[in-house]
Amino acid sequence: MRPDDWHLTEDLEFFLTRAGDFLHSRPALHTLPLTVTETLRTRGLDAYGAEAPAFGWLERAGEVRAALFRTPPHRLNLTPLTPEEADALAAHWVGLDRPLPGVSADHDTATAFAEAWQRHTGATPTLHERQRLYRLGTLTPPQPLPDGRGRVAGEQDREQLMLWHREFAAAIGGVTSTDAGSWADARIASGRVTFWETPDGTPVSMAGVSPTVAGQIRVAPVYTPAHLRGRGYAGAATIEVSRAALAAGAAHVLLFADLANPTSNGLYQRLGYRPVTDFAMYDFE
Repeated sequence: MRPDDWHLTEDLEFFLTRAGDFLHSRPALHTLPLTVTETLRTRGLDAYGAEAPAFGWLERAGEVRAALFRTPPHRLNLTPLTPEEADALAAHWVGLDRPLPGVSADHDTATAFAEAWQRHTGATPTLHERQRLYRLGTLTPPQPLPDGRGRVAGEQDREQLMLWHREFAAAIGGVTSTDAGSWADARIASGRVTFWETPDGTPVSMAGVSPTVAGQIRVAPVYTPAHLRGRGYAGAATIEVSRAALAAGAAHVLLFADLANPTSNGLYQRLGYRPVTDFAMYDFE
């Protein structure tokens, strides 16, 4: 295939006009581009940072076959590609002389693109993380739940949310382009973080959710401070937001888990989440 089968733009609405139907055709597999573009559409193109995001699609014979986005300083995010398509994209991107810190996609696509990037640039790819995408089957609450209750975070919880946002980002080694205050404010305004709190009202874990897009909601992030883990709090918070998502009419509830963490993967499967596919993130030298 030809590198010029790829089309890039910074115009979000134009991208959605061209690739929106394609993204909605496989909503679970395309959950990240769907939720990220919805956030950019509703909150503005600076939602993830000051630098303009980029979007793209692969089109042949009038049919969109794949899509991409990048919100600097984050990695390039790709929908599934064949090795040939990944190689053509790598060649096209090199020709644009744009920096690229890494790639995130389903495992096979990410690996194919990382290998192609190394061939075209000489940069050494390093596997940063492998994740598994899960979809909720039958919700199965643990028995017994820890003492306490779920509660949607409000304005009075802003400092707590900011602290846990920073701790979560540090724990996963991620790059955040959104300051903790903006992150907390956006989620308080939309009611998209739930605490599990002890009977005395002390928050001990949180679970957030994405906006509803294409009939689905994704649970993220789930965080419990290190000294409070192993007591069932994360499972209780996840149950709360999963129930709320179903009650809100979500046809599907999704979440990602780091495959290097067997505890969280085991927990989510016990709660009723079933594997969809594996993803990988590579950093480039």
